[in-house]
Amino acid sequence: MADGCACDRHAHMYLTVSEALTRGLSVADPIGETETVPLIDAIGRVLAEDCTSKVDMPAFDNSAMDGYAVRTADLGKGPLFDLSVGGRIAAGDSGAYDAPAGSALRIFTGAPVPADFDAVLMQEDCEVSNDGIRFTRRPKPGQHIRRAGEDLKAGAPILRRGCEITAREVAALASAGYGEVTVYRKLKVTIFSTGSELRQPGEELGPGQIYNSNRFMLRALLDKPWIDLTDKGPVEDDPARLEQVLRDACDSADLIVTTGGVSVGDEDHMPRLFAKIGGKTDVMKVAMKPGKPIMFGRRGDALYVGLPGNPVSAFVTWQIIGSHMMARRAGLHHAPQIPEPAILAEPLDRRAGRQEYRPVMIEGTTPDGTPRLRLMAESYSGRVALLAQADGLAIISADTGDLPKGHALPFLRF
Repeated sequence: MADGCACDRHAHMYLTVSEALTRGLSVADPIGETETVPLIDAIGRVLAEDCTSKVDMPAFDNSAMDGYAVRTADLGKGPLFDLSVGGRIAAGDSGAYDAPAGSALRIFTGAPVPADFDAVLMQEDCEVSNDGIRFTRRPKPGQHIRRAGEDLKAGAPILRRGCEITAREVAALASAGYGEVTVYRKLKVTIFSTGSELRQPGEELGPGQIYNSNRFMLRALLDKPWIDLTDKGPVEDDPARLEQVLRDACDSADLIVTTGGVSVGDEDHMPRLFAKIGGKTDVMKVAMKPGKPIMFGRRGDALYVGLPGNPVSAFVTWQIIGSHMMARRAGLHHAPQIPEPAILAEPLDRRAGRQEYRPVMIEGTTPDGTPRLRLMAESYSGRVALLAQADGLAIISADTGDLPKGHALPFLRF
């Protein structure tokens, strides 16, 4: 069924995008199995436990500067201060230091500040001689000292389960003393593309054949450290073969993602075959453009997402619905991308009916920095080259008709 057909007048019979997403998330139960791994191997995985700090952060009073530690009580009235230097303390030293009264300590960033020293002078504020240091600005108690626990106290929460462990999270875990963490096991995902017309890039095309772009697009979208991916490649439009591949995938995977074969044509076998092997379909048609023919459902513990065959339709439906279902299945507390404001650089002639996600290019900005969007071709569901040229998707609500130049629209940037 073509994305631009007259069926838009029946859009009220379909689920809205919001309804479809809500229903999809309701069947995407998170996997429960976990494993404990060394912190170095947890990078990119999904945290499965709430984590609190094992230590004060920082663990001890330390210098925020290269300079000189002093006891402010030793200082006279000024305005000129002279102190001998009674020792040197660097990062990694114990911090236990017996310095004579009336003396300073040469100290370096990160070095522990001895208990009776209560301020650090920046080295730039000191005149250094063989006899010691001279300065004119009286330091305040606590100056340039990072106090133990001022970042975080031992036992304080640092991360919630369900986050993806990226650079920021792994740094916090390392600082908090975690040598290993508990993560959800990797999500088992199986993908395949349906269609006898599909050939692999590099092969010679025969009459009526096309290159399988969806396979490579899905592999890129699913290239994540928390996914264990199985690629079944293209599968021809043979019901017996499709049924066997689909059944095997449902028996072994947490999530199955396919492209093509989910509409109502004679060669669209996936809805019937999924029902035949015991699957329960939850959604078939969504009032969105592109991507009206989409299905998802459950068979046992396996979640199935059937995307349209047109590559732009497949990409959009995955970004708007499928990716959020996958994130929930993997145990991620996933925050959807928040659209940013933008305006049209040209008028839009449009018939209301379905919520549209239109590929657009940014054509400059307004004086306040708002992107100005140039709409790409009206018929775009199969034009993957346009997708590669686009800067993002303009979101046009279902009840929106013609719009003038300069009209505000939400924009999802790639």
